[in-house]
Amino acid sequence: MDFLSCGMYSMADSTLPDSVDGHSTLAKKSREKSTVTGMATLTREERRRRRRATQKYRMAHATRERVRVEAFNVAFGELRKLLPTIPPDKKLSKIEILRLAICYIMYLNQFLET
Repeated sequence: MDFLSCGMYSMADSTLPDSVDGHSTLAKKSREKSTVTGMATLTREERRRRRRATQKYRMAHATRERVRVEAFNVAFGELRKLLPTIPPDKKLSKIEILRLAICYIMYLNQFLET
């Protein structure tokens, strides 16, 4: 079996349900009221929206996201180095790297079994 032709190009999408018991979880949360003495009552969603609107929060979130994406890209680069391709420096998308890795693992598994 040639691992480059294993045909891993039709992976099914998996989606998570956005509701529990037929009710939207976001709608449930936004209906929940907080009771703060001496202050106007705000829903959890309103408090969250106000907190996320601050410049400090947005900057911290952007920094965390940059670090996360950088780590993600480094991991894909390391995986890419382990996969044989012709030519060796061929540019692959992330999905191509994952599919090629699956095929290569299947090929190595079969190679070990024979």
